[in-house]
Parts: sequence; structure tokens; C-alpha cells
Amino acid sequence: MIVKEEVLQRVSEILNEKVEAFEKLIAETRAANNETKSSMGDKYETSREMVQQEINNLQNQLKSWQKMRVDITRIQQQPAPMIGEGSLVQTDRGWFLIAAPLGVIKTADTPVYAISSESPLAAALTGKTTGDVVTVNTMTHTILSHS
Repeated sequence: MIVKEEVLQRVSEILNEKVEAFEKLIAETRAANNETKSSMGDKYETSREMVQQEINNLQNQLKSWQKMRVDITRIQQQPAPMIGEGSLVQTDRGWFLIAAPLGVIKTADTPVYAISSESPLAAALTGKTTGDVVTVNTMTHTILSHS
């Protein structure tokens, strides 16, 4: 049996790792950009601008991961009557956590697929309950349980 709290804890750990990795990458990129600025002068302005664009891109990705990390902390532990964001759903095709798009989360005995609430499967599952059947891309999923 998969315990929702354990899955959410693992998701939080993964999100923390991603946030830390992006923070480190941004710091390293900034440091490299500052070294270029001080040693090369105005001749390489285009190169520095490209690095700045990369920093901006990394910052946007970091904000996205940080938002997911905050959203995970808001997930309710108690089961809801219908499936929605934060639900851990068991179908005849596997376990799915509607939260952050992290792919396969390794648990003790069964993989859980962490999917975005905006994914086609999550959209099809939202508002459904145990016993309902949904079809996504010609694949039928029978909902066995949810929490």
C-alpha cells in the first residue's frame, strides 16, 4: 500500500534538490559573467548579454520550481470526495500523483507517476471518483482508489 505522506515527502525532497541546483547554477553563471565583464571590457558585450539572457531563463525556471515546492506544502493529507490537484490516484494502469511534473517517483514497492495538474490525464481524472473510467489518448484508466 502506498502512503500519500511518503510520496509527498519524496516529491518535496526532489523539488528541494531542483531548487538548490538551479540556485547554484545561477550563482555560478553570474560569477562567470562577472569575471568576463571585468577581464574582457566592452568588446564582448554581446557575449555577456547572451549570458544574462541565460541567467534570466534560469531564474524563470527557478521560480517555477519554487512555486511547485510551495504548492506541494498546501496539499491536503485527508482524502477528498473527488479527484483534484494533490490527489494520489490508483488506476488499473498505475499510481499517479497530481501535483508536479516530476515523472516517476520511486517508492518502497511501487512507482508513482507525478504529473502536472495541466496534463491530459490529470484533466481527465479531475472531478472523478473511485469506480469511474476515463480515456486519454485511446488508453482507458479505471480508477481503483484515490486519496
